[in-house]
Amino acid sequence: MSRLESCFETLRGRGERALIPFLTVGDPDVQTTAALVRAMAEAGADAVELGVPFSDPIAEGPTIQRASERALRTGVTLRRVLELTAELRQELDLPLVLMGYANPIFAMGAAAFAESAAAVGVDGIIVPDLPPEEGREIYGACRDRGVDPVLLAAPTTTPKRLERLGRETRGFLYYVSLTGVTGARGEVAGDVEAKVRRVKSATDKPVCVGFGISKPEHAQHVGTFADGVIVGSAVVDRIEAARDRDEAVDAVSAYITEMKAPLRG
Repeated sequence: MSRLESCFETLRGRGERALIPFLTVGDPDVQTTAALVRAMAEAGADAVELGVPFSDPIAEGPTIQRASERALRTGVTLRRVLELTAELRQELDLPLVLMGYANPIFAMGAAAFAESAAAVGVDGIIVPDLPPEEGREIYGACRDRGVDPVLLAAPTTTPKRLERLGRETRGFLYYVSLTGVTGARGEVAGDVEAKVRRVKSATDKPVCVGFGISKPEHAQHVGTFADGVIVGSAVVDRIEAARDRDEAVDAVSAYITEMKAPLRG
């Protein structure tokens, strides 16, 4: 059983839903990222998405685009993200999932990436611009080494395709709650419950909802029908607004505590 599978099994036993926050590695620097991940784990995060900065993050809104730009200016690469994962794995046992784009992985090579990811303790990968048809080599190499490829479904996903995604995803299925890019929003999409229930009928994997979730009341609502929620832009907003590392850590820690509370059952 993978670390992600074990995480969701434990949460089910406690009647809880997962909180999975995202941040961009290297925003504003790698040392701050490490401090933030530790703080999120202590505040109640069940898993953490480590964003690999990229020059053209097509699924991201302005908030995470700026975070990628800041991280790239400090020289953060995919290899540096893997190095940080190894450092964090020495002290943290929660699942660590890399979220990034296909180009850096192709540049490293599927086998080399999968071997490196497994060696440093990566539990899963999310690649928004790599559908399963184009990702056989990378996803297969990762599965073979115990790294879960987490696939994405959207409101526009057809029933036939949803069945395929539900079969092939590992760890959980990431449901994108709206059409468009990431970004904190005032309200969750009105039809998200019906759409998530349709997704859950097509897979036996946990289903987690992301894009646009930013408030505890969003988490409370989504937690009544999904297995977890993913928050990204609202975390990055707090990092961007902070004046120094301590302020960023305090703000993000408080936010994770607020977001996890309604998911505890």
